[in-house]
Amino acid sequence: MSIGIRNKKEIDSLRKPNQIVAQTLELLKNNAQEGVTLLELDKMAEDFIRSFSARPAFKGLYGFPNAVCISVNDVIIHGIPTDYSLKDGDIVGFDVGVEFDGWYGDAAISVGVGKISSKDFELIACAKDSLYQAIDNIKIGLRFKELSKIIEESILKKGFVPLRGFCGHGIGRRPHEEPQIPNYLESTMTISGPKIKEGMVFCLEPMICQKDGEPKILDDKWSVVSVDGLNGSHYEHTIAIVDGKAEILTEI
Repeated sequence: MSIGIRNKKEIDSLRKPNQIVAQTLELLKNNAQEGVTLLELDKMAEDFIRSFSARPAFKGLYGFPNAVCISVNDVIIHGIPTDYSLKDGDIVGFDVGVEFDGWYGDAAISVGVGKISSKDFELIACAKDSLYQAIDNIKIGLRFKELSKIIEESILKKGFVPLRGFCGHGIGRRPHEEPQIPNYLESTMTISGPKIKEGMVFCLEPMICQKDGEPKILDDKWSVVSVDGLNGSHYEHTIAIVDGKAEILTEI
């Protein structure tokens, strides 16, 4: 399948759902406090998204039951909201997708609740910093494999490892489109594969493990952890290539 190229009118159409995503994540960040349950946060986000006449894109996608992927502590991605109440020292990841007028937006953040450990602070910083370092290096003609290498090297340099088996992706008229963008190189070759072009829109999303990047899916069939059993983190932005530069669509 080919990678979509969007004109400026289509990218303008993508701005709305992505801005709703950004505002929803800000709402969740501000309300991720001790004592609040994951289901309360999920409902808060869904109500907020629907207030824009938009739709939570993940609800029902591939059978996912809720509006937001909420991943606590050792759950790195795809956590299902439950009646668990957040506690001081938890770290929590929010992954939000929005559909508006047939266009999709997607982004994720990880945040701490109250006072978190220095290791968890570094873990969250690794996901965020690796994402922004990759974005800063985006240019037309760069191969996606080169972008994967940049993300992987940034993660490894900070003393962590990328989660394997999951990746960033294209986005537009569907929530997941080509290309797939791993956070690591599957081979040492970076001189093959598609290049970044004007009008491409895609999501980068570093997913960070502490010692072992091998994933394990829990009994709920969704929640992904590392086999090392340690806390993880996740950050994501939707990026459009506009006038030769990377523009973050999910930034307020």
